[in-house]
Amino acid sequence: MSGAARRALVLLSLLALAGCAPRQSTRPSTQSTPQGPQYGRYAQNHDSGPANPPDINNIQQPVAKVEPRSRYGNKSPYTVLGKTYHVLPSCAGYDQRGMASWYGKKFHGYTTSNFERYDMYAYSAASKVLPLPCYVRVTNLENGRSVIVRVNDRGPFVANRIIDLSYVAAVKLGVWPKGTAMVEVRGIDPRHPEAGAEHPRRATVTSAPHKTPGPRLYLQVGAYADAANARRTANRLQSAQLGKVEIIRTKVGGRTLLRVRLGPLGNAAEADRISAKLRKLGLGSTRVAVDN
Repeated sequence: MSGAARRALVLLSLLALAGCAPRQSTRPSTQSTPQGPQYGRYAQNHDSGPANPPDINNIQQPVAKVEPRSRYGNKSPYTVLGKTYHVLPSCAGYDQRGMASWYGKKFHGYTTSNFERYDMYAYSAASKVLPLPCYVRVTNLENGRSVIVRVNDRGPFVANRIIDLSYVAAVKLGVWPKGTAMVEVRGIDPRHPEAGAEHPRRATVTSAPHKTPGPRLYLQVGAYADAANARRTANRLQSAQLGKVEIIRTKVGGRTLLRVRLGPLGNAAEADRISAKLRKLGLGSTRVAVDN
């Protein structure tokens, strides 16, 4: 499937979920219309930052507050590109680590999934599972920087990404212009903001003068209750010679699970490349795991 067809399919899928006519366009990872990017709707083909960047120190981060759940963008479950997602009832208690990406000038001014206007100069973000709108603290585990963003969009519908940051949030965190970074995303309950507003328990500041191991990136290929199934998957991975394979024993909801994963990996590009190879091997979808 071509890139244009893929973007159009994502957009039309979410418009159908919202139950609205395709009258407006938005970022290709969330919605689109028959006047979408493949029809010249966007002013540019590739994303970028602004030509004249503002002083981000003058832009205030949002203060978490109680807001009604948006009428649009919260249907659950919903399916995009053959994968089904379930929107969480609340972001309270949400705490995930993974890869962040960003989006900017190409989508500036277009409609988000909850039918607001995307503003690359506001501290906002897109998530596949968090309710719209909600507030989260995002911390770059590679440098310790942290910001609060308001989640008002769906995406990124790309493998191995858990959040898409606005341009300003990405600059503040040091994700831009690098492109991606290992982050922790923690939900903030506006009624008890102190529960999620503090910095992560183990954020690593890489600029520190002493030698501190940074976060390590892994690809989790499966989680099994049965040891034989875990070993079978691990053997297939070892035969493929894609990297170091390990089985990690963990407790989830009182159950013991064996997580089979590859790594540590060098960066997001390597994770994406290996994920594509795993799909060809019939090992299904992977997820990113980040350890300190």
